Parts: sequence; structure tokens; C-alpha cells
Amino acid sequence: MALSDASNKEDLLQGQVELWNQTFSFMKSVALGVALDLRIADAILHQGGAATLSQILAEIGISQCKLPGLRRLMRVLTVAGTFAIQPPESSSSDGQEAIYKLTSASRLLTSNGEGPANLSPMVNHVLQSFRDSVLSMGLTAWFRHDDDQPGPGPFVLFFGETMWEMAERDQAVNASVNDAMVAESRFLMRMVLEECSEIFHGIDSLVDVGGGVGGAASAIASAFPSLKCSVLDLPHVVAKAPSGSNVQFVAGDMFESIPPANAVFLKCILHDWNDDECIKILNNCKQAIASRDAGGKVIIIDIVVGYKPSDVKLLETQVICDLDIMKIGGIERDEQEWKKIFHEAGFKDYTIMPVLGLRSIIVLNP
Repeated sequence: MALSDASNKEDLLQGQVELWNQTFSFMKSVALGVALDLRIADAILHQGGAATLSQILAEIGISQCKLPGLRRLMRVLTVAGTFAIQPPESSSSDGQEAIYKLTSASRLLTSNGEGPANLSPMVNHVLQSFRDSVLSMGLTAWFRHDDDQPGPGPFVLFFGETMWEMAERDQAVNASVNDAMVAESRFLMRMVLEECSEIFHGIDSLVDVGGGVGGAASAIASAFPSLKCSVLDLPHVVAKAPSGSNVQFVAGDMFESIPPANAVFLKCILHDWNDDECIKILNNCKQAIASRDAGGKVIIIDIVVGYKPSDVKLLETQVICDLDIMKIGGIERDEQEWKKIFHEAGFKDYTIMPVLGLRSIIVLNP
């Protein structure tokens, strides 16, 4: 079914934002529970009611390597209103840090006395079910895990294996992941192909990296019959691919190599990995694609946090999704974080199109 008009598309995308906000809102409770466990409100109070991330880190006694994770936790808590943030006065790299302050809400979480203004025992009681559960996967334990390096993520500490290892050995998990990706492909690709089809013009081959059982690639191939589409994914994923498809399936590993093509397509892939892993994937993409003159490009669909800063509900949904994906070692990045990995992978030019609600289309040129 075609999108009848722009308002229908916007309604669908706003509906997704609302649904995802409701789905991931439990991460606000998880974040609040972690803040209580780490005594972040007390740490800020001990600094006079205002503190940088570095000062909070020193006060709560966790490893310096967890600072990026603390920044992401505090991003959720500031968007939720638990704490307030005062950004640096200058955006230049002059060593200035954002300052986090107590609010009327977080002042009620400090353990400064036993008076009526201390609600932390009540909040602790209500949030008990979130601690060390599959919902939080032991985020507090991860923050307190004593490492010189970031080390394994909360999912690995909780389950003893990565989500991808679990999917490889557990058919039910594998099927759940594949079904989720197929559903999202159906939702997004219709809009991508009707609203932004020009990104596929001028290319004659495309490889969908991590494309699962081919939902997105099949939609692209149907819309552009002359475009040769293939999917690269792990052997246990490709084994479940449908037969008789208009897409070729290739078993492989994106960290090893990517089949050559005019363009590489990465839908909701890079957010699963840390910066070093993303740079490795993008380096392999750069080796795989054609030259710029021959239409070579990398097409990414992922969240760009805060690209529409005026949309408060959208921003809140993006940051709680980020805290959730942190549990498996992933990152939902803002533009500067994306720019950093693009440049380190050798891509100088990029275009962001914030046309998919929560997510954007990013086009990289070699």
C-alpha cells in the first residue's frame, strides 16, 4: 500500500515514536535505580550542588573508563528532569565540561539526614524489581566492574555471552531477532523507497550488510529490478533466508570483508557496535564500494540523537533507546559522534536526512 500523502507518513512516524517511547520508558526507571545505587545525587551534593562528570565519577568511585557510559546515563536523567545540565559555554575543545545540577526531584534522593525530604527509601523500594533483572541486566554492576578498559557490556556480564552468540545457539532468540528486523524493514523501507528513492539512483549493485533474511534488500530489489541486490550476514542467519528470492544471500562476517558493490546498505547495524568496531566495518565498506564517480556510497539508516532538538518526545525516546542498547555494547550517536567515526574511517563527506522519525538516512561518499 502506497503512502497516500505526507500527513499519513508523518502520522505513522509519530506513531512509532509514541510506541517506542512507551516500550522503552522502563529505561527511565532503570536509570533512576542506577543513579540511586551509585549515589549520584549525593555526589553532586558533596560538590556543592553542581558537578562535572569527572567530579561525579571521582565521588562515586568508579573507573575512569566508564565516563562515556555515565554521560549516557546522565543524558537520560537530565532529559527526564531528575538532574539539570548546564552545557559548556564554548563548543571548542578547550577542556570545558558540562555541569550537572540537582533539581527539586533529585534533592529528594540525597541521604543528607533522615528528615521528611528524603524519599530515596521509597523510590528504592519501588525500583527493587528492576535491579539485576533482565530489564537492567545489572547496569549498576557494570558501572562498578573494576576495569582499566570498558570491558564486556552488561549483557555479557549478566548472561556470560553476547546477544549474537546467544542467537547463534538459540533458535528462538535467532527467530525473534529476525522477525523484529523484518517487521521494521516493512515499516521503514516503504517510506525510504517512496520518499528518498533517489539515494538508489545511479548504482547497479548493492550489498545489504547484516541484512538478515532480506526484508530490506527484497524491497529495494522489487523497486529497482535492474539493481543487483545481495545480503551479507552470518551463516546461521543466512540459513533461515527464504528460497526463490530476488536477492542473493552471502554467508560471511562484516568484520572480515564485504562483497564488492556500488553501494553498501547498513540499516540499524552500526548502533550495535562501539566506535572501534564501527570504524572497522566502515573501513571494509570503503574497500567494497565503487569510486565516487561510479556512484560508490554507503547508505546508513540509524538514529542521530538530537538532530531535531525541538522535538522533546523524539529526543527522550532516542536517549532511552540509547541507554537500552548500551546493555549490548551499542551506541545511539549524535552528529558529532557519527562525524568522528566517519572521518576516522576515511569518509569526509556525509549527508544526514532526518526523514524517518526516530531514525535518519545518512549517505557517505568516498
